[in-house]
Amino acid sequence: MSPKHNFAAIFDMDGVIADTNPYHQKTIKEFCQKYGKEVTEDFLREKVYGRTNADWIPAIFEGIEDDQMHAYADEKEAMFREVYKTDLVPVKGLKAFLDHLKRDHIKMAVGTSAPMENAEFILQGLDIEDYFHTILHSAHVTKSKPDPQIYLKACHAVGYDPKNCIVFEDSLSGVQAGKAAGCKVVGITTTHSEQELKHCDLIIRDFSNLTPSILDGLF
Repeated sequence: MSPKHNFAAIFDMDGVIADTNPYHQKTIKEFCQKYGKEVTEDFLREKVYGRTNADWIPAIFEGIEDDQMHAYADEKEAMFREVYKTDLVPVKGLKAFLDHLKRDHIKMAVGTSAPMENAEFILQGLDIEDYFHTILHSAHVTKSKPDPQIYLKACHAVGYDPKNCIVFEDSLSGVQAGKAAGCKVVGITTTHSEQELKHCDLIIRDFSNLTPSILDGLF
């Protein structure tokens, strides 16, 4: 029997599975202030959201050695998990949508720029880890979004051609990565406006009322 839907679903995590960016913003600003650095909202939106720590930390701490960069990354992410742990909730409608995808036998994957510790913290904390065929995080890539590497790897992991994969993204760098990979991209407006996400194939506020049949219409 042929599958009902011929696509796979690939999810970014921060801002898509959970609306974490306000908490990342808070902890990044506090972390940077601790070390005498100031960051603007424009810098966060353009250089931080959707990218790996290895990408944005050297942009603030110029000339930093790798060992120090990793130490800073660990410190900042520990601050984030401590702040967010009591507020951990999925984006509205997510679990019902995942259940619908599962019922229709649609393969799912996560492709996040976050470190493994954060991926485990959020996916296990929300009890949704088992929905995903594969979970890719910052340790699985050598190039940060907007490079398409993580989404190309996710497409390969689920066994689908990128043109038959749908990426769910909130960040501009993530949208660029999904498009560069050759995937359809659904933008979710947790971090950017509809206007900023205008290059997406579909724009949603959250997962309420989203169905696999609606996604079929993207092809």
